[in-house]
Amino acid sequence: MPTNLLKVYNQLLELNSLNEAQRTASLKGVFNRDISNNANFTFRRKKLNPTPAEGQDTMERLFRHLTTVITDKETKKREYDPSRSVRLHWLKYHLEEKKKTNMYVFSVEEPEGIRTYIWDKDEEYVIVLEPLRKKDEYYLLTAYHIEGKDKARNKMSKKWKRRLVDLK
Repeated sequence: MPTNLLKVYNQLLELNSLNEAQRTASLKGVFNRDISNNANFTFRRKKLNPTPAEGQDTMERLFRHLTTVITDKETKKREYDPSRSVRLHWLKYHLEEKKKTNMYVFSVEEPEGIRTYIWDKDEEYVIVLEPLRKKDEYYLLTAYHIEGKDKARNKMSKKWKRRLVDLK
């Protein structure tokens, strides 16, 4: 849907009336514009990279992480997630740090390593980055809308309380 390319933060993409092929084409248009064809795809002047995947196209893998959710943890099966997908265009807006209020940007030591979070508390939206060790760059891991009563919000609040002094 070409009108989805005109959507701005905090509007939602219109995807419900589209069949799967149309929906994918519309999302790919936004993804290509904001991410894969964006020569300045950075956060605080640090380049953003999709996570490497053996035998997979890294941009395709990133697209799947931004528009799907794991539905089976054992098989790691992913399915279309309307909640993530309708907010795909918010990613660029937040990475460019255009929103100034109720935004929390912080790093936390997690069991799997350091993670950097960009948390829009008003819209309950989170972007997760992983600092690269040997370069001044990030992996873009995922972005999602916080759902569920207070569980997810409390989880982000707890992370905020454990934040590192310096952003990694």
